Amino acid sequence: MTTELRRLRNYINGEFRDAADGRTIEVVNPATGEVYATSPLSGQADVDAAMEAAAAAFPAWRDSTPSERQKVLLKIADAFEERAEELIAAEVENTGKPVALTASEEIPPMVDQIRFFAGAARLLEGRSAGEYMEGMTSIVRREPVGVCAQVAPWNYPMMMAVWKFAPALAAGNTVVLKPSDTTPASTVLMAEIIGQIVPKGVFNVVCGDRETGKAMVEHPTPAMASITGSVRAGMQVAESAAKDVKRVHLELGGKAPVVVFEDTDIEKAVGDISVAGFFNAGQDCTAATRVLVHESIHDEFVAALAKAAAETKTGQPDDEDVLYGPLNNANQLKQVTGFIERLPAHAKVEAGGHRVGDKGYFYAPTVVSGLNQDDEIVQNEVFGPVITVQSFSDEAQALEFANGVEYALASSVWTKDHARAMRMSKSLDFGCVWINTHIPLVAEMPHGGYKKSGYGKDLSAYGFEDYTRIKHVMTSLG
Repeated sequence: MTTELRRLRNYINGEFRDAADGRTIEVVNPATGEVYATSPLSGQADVDAAMEAAAAAFPAWRDSTPSERQKVLLKIADAFEERAEELIAAEVENTGKPVALTASEEIPPMVDQIRFFAGAARLLEGRSAGEYMEGMTSIVRREPVGVCAQVAPWNYPMMMAVWKFAPALAAGNTVVLKPSDTTPASTVLMAEIIGQIVPKGVFNVVCGDRETGKAMVEHPTPAMASITGSVRAGMQVAESAAKDVKRVHLELGGKAPVVVFEDTDIEKAVGDISVAGFFNAGQDCTAATRVLVHESIHDEFVAALAKAAAETKTGQPDDEDVLYGPLNNANQLKQVTGFIERLPAHAKVEAGGHRVGDKGYFYAPTVVSGLNQDDEIVQNEVFGPVITVQSFSDEAQALEFANGVEYALASSVWTKDHARAMRMSKSLDFGCVWINTHIPLVAEMPHGGYKKSGYGKDLSAYGFEDYTRIKHVMTSLG
């Protein structure tokens, strides 16, 4: 007896559709390794249809008042709360994440973020109107950019979709959103919910693979392309968008340094850092993956971190004792495994370093010490439950090691010395610096990096403004 697979479909111009040519992708539950659904493998015809719908819907949505857009977003937030159990179930099947943590750590922030952008819709700011030339009055208008092509990742499919569509819609843009090919289920459900609230064509979902995303970015209709993903993907998007000078918003990889000084409360730091490193199986671009610890407490810290890793559990979504679930897909399991298999002889695996079980894509909480700054695992993003540890001798060397990678998204400093914390926060070349904590985010504060971690901000008024353009209007007083 075979179980019939769920059929996911695109959402274009207010209706659900299969891919125009009928092609599909199998969708796998990473907690079981089994196929549970099919998703459209959308091609050019599907992208064309979605872009046409978004373009047709744009003038009316652009001309709606901020208060009208606010009401729509508030309705979306309320609907997400009301249907939270359905969203959680879809996301858990997408990702294998623990049910309890998905309910407590994702739904409330998502709803709050949508409500924040609902408020931001009514708070656009610009320079005051004035006479900057005799006999002339100047004003500055902020306008939506137009149709936005958006590509969301597989590590937080629901939340990253919110980070994409909420500021775009609040600013008066229309959206064509593509979820990852491995995690389309929750985004399709979101389309069902949102589609009952927004006018048709304002919000569209096109499922597919890398080529689908490429077709979206290269399409002549969008005025802006936004992606959360790998550095490689971001570079390809920037290159494609450059051909017709599209705006680009990139939130890419991370390799967050966690700088631990000798005056740190080791027990508290280890507890917080282990959670921030292993949460979501380390599949977070801000994860606390790269610990730099002062040489005077190095051995004690490593022993405590290895113990914390050994006590951290991974397992099935309905197990309430687990911190994280599986890696998202077979390729990601292969990537994480490869980093450990290629470790240099001077490295030491203090905990973990192996797959857990033979069902699904689970990997043990892993701590690796004895590393040098130029080692592959220090320089490149693992995107798994792996924390590396290096030793430093003084503040200058800590900064050298922390800044000595191509990524620049997030970082943290652990010390009781306020002046040192301020010096470090000034000199760390990262878009976010946490002090004596790591990974909390709030809707009011910007999230985004430098260097190969991309450009543009998510969340906050800065993220909202990224989805607007500025126009100068000058009128004669004569």
